[in-house]
Amino acid sequence: MIKNYPLYIGGKFIETKDRLGVLNPSTGKVIAEASLASLKEVELALVSARASFDQGDWPHLTLAQRKNFIVKIAQGILDNAAELAELESANTGKPTKESTFMDIPSAARTFSYAANNFEKFLKAEDLRIGEEAEAVLRREPVGVAVLIVPWNYPLLIACWKLASALSAGNTLILKPSSLTPLTALKLARIIHDAGLPAGVVNVINGSGSKIGEALCSDKRVDMISFTGSNEVGKSILEYSSKNAKKSIMELGGKSASLIFGDVDLDTAVNSSLCSIFLNQGQMCTAMSRIFVQDNLYDKFADSFVEKAKRLKLGTPDDPEVQVGPLISENQRKKVIVYIEKAKREGAKVLCGGKIPSSPELKNGFFFEPTVLAGVNRNAHIFKEEVFGPVVIIGKFSSAEEALDLANASDFGLAACIWTKDLELAKEFSRKLNAGTVWINTYGMFYNELPYGGFKRSGFGKELGKEGILEYTRLKNIIIDQSPDSKPLVNYWYGF
Repeated sequence: MIKNYPLYIGGKFIETKDRLGVLNPSTGKVIAEASLASLKEVELALVSARASFDQGDWPHLTLAQRKNFIVKIAQGILDNAAELAELESANTGKPTKESTFMDIPSAARTFSYAANNFEKFLKAEDLRIGEEAEAVLRREPVGVAVLIVPWNYPLLIACWKLASALSAGNTLILKPSSLTPLTALKLARIIHDAGLPAGVVNVINGSGSKIGEALCSDKRVDMISFTGSNEVGKSILEYSSKNAKKSIMELGGKSASLIFGDVDLDTAVNSSLCSIFLNQGQMCTAMSRIFVQDNLYDKFADSFVEKAKRLKLGTPDDPEVQVGPLISENQRKKVIVYIEKAKREGAKVLCGGKIPSSPELKNGFFFEPTVLAGVNRNAHIFKEEVFGPVVIIGKFSSAEEALDLANASDFGLAACIWTKDLELAKEFSRKLNAGTVWINTYGMFYNELPYGGFKRSGFGKELGKEGILEYTRLKNIIIDQSPDSKPLVNYWYGF
């Protein structure tokens, strides 16, 4: 019997008549049903979150009391780690080892870090303004925040947002992608069992095209935090402009990796494979443009292609699988369109570029790891995010050319530099137009460090002190300290 995952609104689990069959992209089979929110449930969630913030206890708890709840959520994730990992892999198709050793532990650590640090981040600051005044700068919760998360890391990114927003004292409406709602709806059960007051967290599942405008345009919402595509991000900003509100936007990337000729070849190749083919390339920070110094290019390209051909595709339950399926047939079609267009624009396919012929993969949305060469900077695939297992390999002669190629993008999310010359790497890191620069590594996210991009990659930060402060508003309280309690304003009109 297929399990139904209900919505979570106002402290209650709500099943709706309208349900969506949730697919395993490895098999194309329905693995669960998830209740879908209509405008009626959106209204319930808005009322619930608003009342919980305006009349409820959550914003007024002591920081120590709030910390206790957040610690319980972290422990709840760990207590349910096996089930969450299984759900995440079944719903996204990513190898189980990724969910087990990366996504689920990282989600728990995000709550633990927030619980152990938000008190000092939110501490009021006292200032003395000469002899005439003192001031207090206070961090307060923004209010009701709508958190919209994508399908590539549905649990982890939800936890990034939830941990920061809850720590700051907000009440929330979480909307996962309708393609991958299962772990978010399971997380609702964990939050419920942690004992948070009713209405503090509400989780609703539904199509963004049907409920997105109602969520984002409503004046009862004070803030929107969105991770996803530029196209959807633009729509959300348009909706939110009807009742202006604070926003965080993480909108993808077209990241570049610069590999200089002095690196260890195997290290650079193996790490670069991970930087593009992890999670089937469905990562905002995927290094989809790899530029190699010309004296190393041939060796690098030959080794990279040879190893890319050996990557094992398969279902997530196989421990030897390295690359899973794309999230949907529509996503696979988009990838194919990009590759065909790239070939028409002069690109050469060094490997991959097609749907695998293996019979055991025929029902899933698999696509071969693909390497392209000969791509010019005016090509669509050079400029636009593919969000699949597709990488461009190019070459550069000078450091100046490398920098020019890396920055030749409308996006500015992340970049990699591979070299033994750390002084060169540090200098380059200052010149790269990217919010995160990894030197001789890739994909290391730390809860202590903020994450977010520049240009079309969006604005605002997740994680770190800055990520928590994004979910606050700063209040300035000024106290007059004039002699005899006679401030200057008292004399202005002279009565």
